[in-house]
Amino acid sequence: MTDPVSDFLTRIRNAIQAGHRVVEVPASNLKKEMTKILFDKGYILNYKFMDDNKQGIIKIALKYDPVSKNPAIKTLKRISTPGLRKYTGYRNLPRVLNGLGIAILSTSKGVLTDKEARLEKIGGEVLCYVY
Repeated sequence: MTDPVSDFLTRIRNAIQAGHRVVEVPASNLKKEMTKILFDKGYILNYKFMDDNKQGIIKIALKYDPVSKNPAIKTLKRISTPGLRKYTGYRNLPRVLNGLGIAILSTSKGVLTDKEARLEKIGGEVLCYVY
């Protein structure tokens, strides 16, 4: 697999399109941190890290509106790819939907959202946009 982060986002996107409640993703430390951010910001219902004596699995419970059945995640967009990395300083951090969405960054202090990176005054690689 050449781009595990893109695979992670695509699995979640496909599960939402198909109306699934739970999606399983192969685990890595970066994916675990991204999952924690999605949970903290209210984009997913719950998650569980499972050990399968290999690399592990992340089980993600997707979040839907109980009345209209619309998913909490409208768009997952990969920004930095293996062929074209996108780095930014803290002064030029992107604002997703004028602050309504989040950008997930990989920084020297770990995986952060754009708002947290602005407070820490630290830049990094822009992994994806979520809204």
